[in-house]
Amino acid sequence: MPIVEVTLIEGRTHEAKTRMVTEVTDAIVSSLGAPREAVRIIIREIPAYHFAAGGTLKGDPPLPG
Repeated sequence: MPIVEVTLIEGRTHEAKTRMVTEVTDAIVSSLGAPREAVRIIIREIPAYHFAAGGTLKGDPPLPG
């Protein structure tokens, strides 16, 4: 049973995540020959201020209150 974990910065639409899940599942089925019903995908969404690239955070924390 293939298990794929995808970490995204939060904010994408349900439709975008649905497309991603479909396309990743198709790629696993095609490349590994795994049965579609055996493919598991875990989406982890994180706030932009918990993600950095090149030494720079991608967002600011929410203001208190």
